[in-house]
Amino acid sequence: MLSKKLELIFKNTMDRKTRISLDDPREDLTEVEITSAMNNIITQNIFETTGGDLVSIAGARIITTQIQDFSV
Repeated sequence: MLSKKLELIFKNTMDRKTRISLDDPREDLTEVEITSAMNNIITQNIFETTGGDLVSIAGARIITTQIQDFSV
């Protein structure tokens, strides 16, 4: 089984990285859409972290994990 996760990486006011992960991102997701969504999250200030508000984009990536089950 193959699973994908979109990881959005932000910097907060203490200059520490914090991540938001979303399961099963669309296959046709673009960098423009991701950047727009991340800027919207920062502008709306809807998440609270222990290091303060999210203030900038530090990166984004899709993580693919392959799981192999055994019938033991």
